[in-house]
Amino acid sequence: MYIESVPNRNSPPAILLREAYREDGKIKKRTLANLSKWPTQIVEGLRALLKGGTVAEKLEENFEIVRSMPYGHVGAILGTLRKLKLDRLIGNADENEQRLVLAMIVARIIDPCSKLATARGLGKETGWLGLAETLDISHVNENDLYNALDWLHKRQETIEKGLAKRHLDNGSLVLYDVTSTYFEGHTCPLAQWGHNRDKKKGKLQIVFGLLCTEEGCPIAVQVFSGETGDPATLGSQINKVRECFKLERVIWVGDRGILTEARIKKELKPCKGLDWITCLRAPQIRKLMESGSLQLSLFDDKDLGEIKDPAYAGERLIVCRNPFLAKERVGKRKSLMEATEGELAKIVQAVDRAKKPLRGKDKIALRIGRVLNHYKVGKYFKITIQEEKFSFEHNVERIEKDATLDGIYVIRTSTSPDILDTEKTVKAYKGLSVVERAFRSYKSVDLKVRPIFHYAPDRVRAHVFLCMLAYYVEWHMRRALAPILFDDDDPAAAQAQRKSMVAPAVRSASAKRKANTKRTPDGLPVHSFRTLLEDLATIAKNTVQPKCPGLLSFNKLTKATPVQQKAIDLLGVRL
Repeated sequence: MYIESVPNRNSPPAILLREAYREDGKIKKRTLANLSKWPTQIVEGLRALLKGGTVAEKLEENFEIVRSMPYGHVGAILGTLRKLKLDRLIGNADENEQRLVLAMIVARIIDPCSKLATARGLGKETGWLGLAETLDISHVNENDLYNALDWLHKRQETIEKGLAKRHLDNGSLVLYDVTSTYFEGHTCPLAQWGHNRDKKKGKLQIVFGLLCTEEGCPIAVQVFSGETGDPATLGSQINKVRECFKLERVIWVGDRGILTEARIKKELKPCKGLDWITCLRAPQIRKLMESGSLQLSLFDDKDLGEIKDPAYAGERLIVCRNPFLAKERVGKRKSLMEATEGELAKIVQAVDRAKKPLRGKDKIALRIGRVLNHYKVGKYFKITIQEEKFSFEHNVERIEKDATLDGIYVIRTSTSPDILDTEKTVKAYKGLSVVERAFRSYKSVDLKVRPIFHYAPDRVRAHVFLCMLAYYVEWHMRRALAPILFDDDDPAAAQAQRKSMVAPAVRSASAKRKANTKRTPDGLPVHSFRTLLEDLATIAKNTVQPKCPGLLSFNKLTKATPVQQKAIDLLGVRL
């Protein structure tokens, strides 16, 4: 049976209930009832019933949402992770540890927290952030996550090899930098007193070095004990690149605090196929000026140029002068000197006061030492200390001597011009800024590697490596989502606008337009990476249960808004 609408000349169509049947091999139909006077909603209800459906008098009373979980951000991150095939690189999908590692990576990007808090969230019936249900995880506790960390640590070398195979080739640029972060507790052998970059008093440190590609994509990370100096980390990284990654020819890019003269002679020069790009220290630059190899007249017509010096035989020295950097250094030196003068003046008053004056060379020197060590500009002052008197004055000669170097830096490299010309060499060295950007994201902005509470050394290493994998996913997501983020989505145009590689970086016209209008060219709101994830989180996975007996529940995603759909399309994933 079926319902048919039959035209009726100038009158409303006739609504007929009809039945089809076969007679003498032919299909015929007959009318069973005239439904023309029935209300439209009843006719449509009968039509649905005849097609095998069910009809509810009030739809909202016959369905209920039994669970709703934020899912859009989870689906976007997991989709990107799988698109990058990082899940396969980490391990087999049938291994429970692999699923737990994936859950920790996603959780680290969305809401960095302790392993205990992550385990409690994954163990809830709601399936924190939709992760537990999506990855088929159940009954998780913190020990399961710790075991997954141990499993991940054993696979770190294999995973890093896979990443290096994807992103590095013989002759590639390798960016390397080192940072430290504070540690909670005193029982881990890796936590030692060291250079406190976080300015967190009374905390032990760990050190870790990050290897990145020329574009800033993270490849490998290694953790060292907190007292390890930056140059001392270089040897193990060279061995990793040569022995583990099997790369015989690479160009190593590091700052002057890592690629020191001693490390270059001991660890880089003896290795055939290893070139390097670094920067000279201020005393080395001053020697170039004193020897006559570097003359300020070089900058009369240009802001960079190559020079030669016997002390660096077989190497290239590229001298750069940045007037913006010079202005910044002048301002910084002036402010530090003014702050130091203010503190030293207080000591003079303490020595000269009538009531309880400061007396004794030792006591006066101790107060002065604290001031000079704090502001680090003691070389610009001449100090005179007596038992009952203290005076200071500017070291004008030293100030003028250092002022001649303001804005000048010298890049040192062993690469030949046919491999990297002058501009490309400067660009390669300035590329270290992407590693510094990674550290900011790593430590505070997004992933929050600190504070570290793990006590076992291998779990500390695994935790830092887990954060690197999370940054690997985030790095690729940022590049894909750049058109709707405040990030510059046209770096080639920005580079073309620079007058010189020495000049400060500029933003492209499209990035400036986004920053000014807060809108994309197609009218969508511009986001930061963090706020875009929060927006995607409003795409919920709803479990809907029909109230009709015998019908199973089903999942239904919230419809994406235009900006959410744009993000999903840019990532190239399916939720």
